[in-house]
Amino acid sequence: MGIKTGRIAAAALAAVCVFSVVSCSDDSSSDGGGSSIAPGAAASGAPIKVGLFNPSKGPATQAGVTTGKNAAVEYINKQIGGINDRPIEVVDCGIDNTSPESTISCANQFVQAGVVATIDGYNVESAAAMPILTSAGIPLIGQIPFNTATGAVTENRVYFGPPPAAFLVGFLQSLGQAGKNSLTLVNSDLPQAHQVFDQLLAPVGKQLGIDVKSAYYPPASPNFTALASTIAEGNPAAGGLMTAPNDNTCNKLAQALKSVKYTGTVFLAACTEFVDVLGPQAVGSQTYSPVWLPPAVDAAPEPAKANLKIAEQFIENAGGTGGFYAYGTFATLVDVARALTAKPPAEFTGPAILATLQGLADYQSFLGPKLTCGKATSPNCTTEMLLFEVTADKKQAPVTGGFLTPSPEVLKLVPGAA
Repeated sequence: MGIKTGRIAAAALAAVCVFSVVSCSDDSSSDGGGSSIAPGAAASGAPIKVGLFNPSKGPATQAGVTTGKNAAVEYINKQIGGINDRPIEVVDCGIDNTSPESTISCANQFVQAGVVATIDGYNVESAAAMPILTSAGIPLIGQIPFNTATGAVTENRVYFGPPPAAFLVGFLQSLGQAGKNSLTLVNSDLPQAHQVFDQLLAPVGKQLGIDVKSAYYPPASPNFTALASTIAEGNPAAGGLMTAPNDNTCNKLAQALKSVKYTGTVFLAACTEFVDVLGPQAVGSQTYSPVWLPPAVDAAPEPAKANLKIAEQFIENAGGTGGFYAYGTFATLVDVARALTAKPPAEFTGPAILATLQGLADYQSFLGPKLTCGKATSPNCTTEMLLFEVTADKKQAPVTGGFLTPSPEVLKLVPGAA
């Protein structure tokens, strides 16, 4: 399916990483200066320090992660009283999603910095950090494990969203139910993408009776017209992106597919911006998400509808890039804060934080479904996902009316997915 780094030494960074948001990868501000927000309950205790693996470097950046982080810290620390009256302090470490070495470097920096937990900003190379984090007793918390090895086991990690397999299985199920039996998806030419296709997408498609084909493009220089032509020439019932490096990639591929007169169902992974860019031309296109997103606000139930409006306000105020990665990052950090406030551990240590989050049962997440964490076979707290279809100009709605539950029997074929 489908993601966004640093300290040099503990002593050096202790002097500079003293604010509620610590950015070691850029100079972006957490209060981007949009609309004014009324003061809420401000946190006043000692900060709780967490690390963020932020895909802000290299050819596959996810700028929305920074926006979502900035917005979430503003909301958590100034509106809802932090984590049990303690502000959250984010040590922002920029990674290159094509380089496991940058992930390893950030993991070591987080250990030196003394963080008590880390946030997975849709890091394709997150598995490279796990030996370091586990040895230090620092859990990894995220929305979706974009690395299949990370998502295959449960040790020292918890994810509030579904596994990547759930999105693919859910999408393929929906295609099958609609009588569509062919699919071509393109993706960045990275080892993880080949692994997902070879070990997950192709065999699941075969199991569901759908002929699935793939094509790859160089991450730094995709030729969108050529990609669109590759998709269209086979005339598959559905085609598009398996994962989305960023919204701009989705926008350009969507426009290219329209230019080559492709008439099948356009699937654009976790993107939202194309809904505005294409306008009425986007109708019929589909995307996935673990959380509710602004184009689908009219279809969202409460409390997701009200929470989505809160998230939208803070994300707009933070400035920068919005979209799926901003809302997913915002939701992840807010759910960490709310869960740890509702049931604060005696000490905010890595193992205690992990135990609290893994102990969540029937917990209503901020923008997603109810979660039950701590499964013996999966680090994910749910398998439910949203498959959106563009229904009108700048509007989306779930194809099933709400969350879709992928087949448990199919998910059992994928380690860590069920």
